Amino acid sequence: MVVELGSIDKETLQLWGEENHCYVNSLSSQEMESLSALCDTFLPAVDVKQAAAIDKDIADFFRASASAAGTPERLGGLMSERLKHPKKWLVRLCLWLLSTCIGSLILCGRYCFSSKFPYMHSFTQLPQNKREAVLVSWSLSYFYHLRMLYKAMKLLIFLVFFTQVNEKNENLSWKAIGYKGPDPEFKTKSMQRKTLRNEGLNDDDDEGQNDDGHEEEAELYGPLYKGLINMQLPRNIVADSLRQVGFPVSVRNKRNAAPSSIASPSLVIKCDAVVVGSGSGGGVIAGVLAKAGYKVLVLEKGSYCARSNLSLLEGKTMDQMYLAGGMLATDDMGVILLAGSTVGGGSTINWSASIKTPKHVANEWCDEYELKLFESDLYKEAMEVVCERMGVQSEVEEEGFNNAVLRRGCKELGYPVNNIPRNSPPDHYCGWCCLGCKDGSKKGTSETWLVDLVNSGNSAILPGCEAIEVLHKKRRDRNVATGVAFEFQYMGAKDICVVESKVTIVACGALSTPNLLKRSGLKNANIGKNLHLHPVTMAWGYFPKTSSSGEWPEEKKTSYEGGIMTAMSTTVGNFGKSGYGAVIQTPALHPGMFSSLMPWVSGADIKLRMCKFSRTAHIFVLARDQGSGTVNSPYSISYQMEAMDEENLKKGIEKILRILAAAGAEEIGTHHCKGKIINVKKASSEEFERFVKEESSRPLRDLSTPLSSAHQMGSCRMGIDPKTSVVNQMGETWGVEGLYLADTSVFPTALGVNPMVTVQAIAYCTAQSVLDVLRRKKSN
Repeated sequence: MVVELGSIDKETLQLWGEENHCYVNSLSSQEMESLSALCDTFLPAVDVKQAAAIDKDIADFFRASASAAGTPERLGGLMSERLKHPKKWLVRLCLWLLSTCIGSLILCGRYCFSSKFPYMHSFTQLPQNKREAVLVSWSLSYFYHLRMLYKAMKLLIFLVFFTQVNEKNENLSWKAIGYKGPDPEFKTKSMQRKTLRNEGLNDDDDEGQNDDGHEEEAELYGPLYKGLINMQLPRNIVADSLRQVGFPVSVRNKRNAAPSSIASPSLVIKCDAVVVGSGSGGGVIAGVLAKAGYKVLVLEKGSYCARSNLSLLEGKTMDQMYLAGGMLATDDMGVILLAGSTVGGGSTINWSASIKTPKHVANEWCDEYELKLFESDLYKEAMEVVCERMGVQSEVEEEGFNNAVLRRGCKELGYPVNNIPRNSPPDHYCGWCCLGCKDGSKKGTSETWLVDLVNSGNSAILPGCEAIEVLHKKRRDRNVATGVAFEFQYMGAKDICVVESKVTIVACGALSTPNLLKRSGLKNANIGKNLHLHPVTMAWGYFPKTSSSGEWPEEKKTSYEGGIMTAMSTTVGNFGKSGYGAVIQTPALHPGMFSSLMPWVSGADIKLRMCKFSRTAHIFVLARDQGSGTVNSPYSISYQMEAMDEENLKKGIEKILRILAAAGAEEIGTHHCKGKIINVKKASSEEFERFVKEESSRPLRDLSTPLSSAHQMGSCRMGIDPKTSVVNQMGETWGVEGLYLADTSVFPTALGVNPMVTVQAIAYCTAQSVLDVLRRKKSN
């Protein structure tokens, strides 16, 4: 039986995900003056006469500056309201200094001097060639903070410029660089859906609706729409909706005009289990408990985007579905961090890879860390169950551009290359899955485990609700979890509600779970420590289009289309020895991330590089890191990569450059800030070998080469001793009874491969422990 909650109306669901956020720019006029100058230094108007003869779109792109496109104003708003990095104050200080002559002298040195009166100029008064020389000097500076400033401004400016869109959802650069924008097939279907939506489904006939009608509704509004609670409605309506499902709810007296608080919440909801987070960990455990008949309430900080409400626009999606809008990095800007923050968590925006826990890792966790869970029949069963639920398979009908390059290069060189198991069908040829799955064929938790929860008829999901404290109290000599307090925006102000539960599960992800536990008063010294990031660095190869129909890769293929991950090489995996090596895979890079990672040496050069975007393949190396970091606060993350991790990444880059060349690339290079390129077709073997050796030996821990992370883990690790871990093998915290963790934060070490199957399997095992507790409480 499916219960329609009634709280979430279809009109509201149509708008969820479609709203555009306008951030208010609070930067001063001096800061904006410097920001505009920086934007136009990175992306100036370039008068290229040859471009006009070749292509009008390319000529328009070259002649457009960042300020003419409105990038400074957009970026100013993001920096004012969205950017939360702990060093933001330093960036703003530098912007102010650059608007003054003395400040510019401090930051820019000799470039500020002139032979003409007034002999010294501020950065904003310098000509383009001198400003470009300043930026190059920052990228290579002896002073670490100047390198940080360069990296931060480059990342932000390029991300905004290449993702901003007009009222037609178009960007002035996209035609020139060969980018289609949102999936054309999806755009067509979206228009058809909107037409159907405007015509309206017959809501009065819901009871008599056939299966086709329900499928049509699910296609329009997403498979979870009947299990969502709209917290923007009046409290009494929300309470009634929750009561329909069976949750006991008490509402605060309306006469009490004081703001809600944990001591005086606007609603108190009672349930069997509250789950904080709906990703690969929280989604699994919530689905298992709900299917077993227990009342489960899921709190999700992010919003819900139904299939029909996806924009597949890079900038908009990152703002809506990624943690901190995709603008998260370690304190020293050493690693860019990407994590999901939406219903379904990372499983909604990940790249489909569904790899079981490697045997050597399970053995290490079992033997060295004495966690017998990982050799148990239960864990083996869990991996099979979650893979079956996600429809994991390894076949691929047609390989996308990047993966085809990786596979061909590996075969030419004799490197091992294998198909990657994925939670999508063999014909899944997309490329936009990092922006949400357009048709539900990628089986994240919002298409699987959370659907089980909604179909149970006894549970609900509350999007846009952030847990602020795990509630617990002393009972005899034990500290016992009693529920969660959460907040959300209601009528322009924060409202607070409380969930009282028999068990509490926290699954906010490795970057957010530690902060919630610390705010809740847990004192375990290991909380937030032992963070691993799977650091990634990349190399690229350019494959120009050719008029010959027999040439490879086919002219129709582009770097951003096709299955994101279908091939993987373990040539530097070191699986048979220490187990700490690296794997080689391919990324999803749309123009914003592509441009922010590519080297910048001048304004003209970056525009030439971007014109090759659609035929530039990227391959990355991902290290199983021994280095670790600490989650200090919600937006403060420190991390130190060890020398061995750096060496493994360098070995991977060396292999990748060879793979790209063997696959037929005309030009190859890395992301190092010097931006060196070699034309493979024209270079001698000696020149090629010298280039590969030089580029693969460059240091990676000095901000000269961008590092990224899409996998964070280990910040509340599992163990057998509370002195060295946060949770036991059942997933229960050492300090608070009835409080369980179910996300990647519990990994004992870095995993070394994509973590989705492993975290789901651990969550499935934790769910069995929670079920035992709930059964005992039910029988008492």
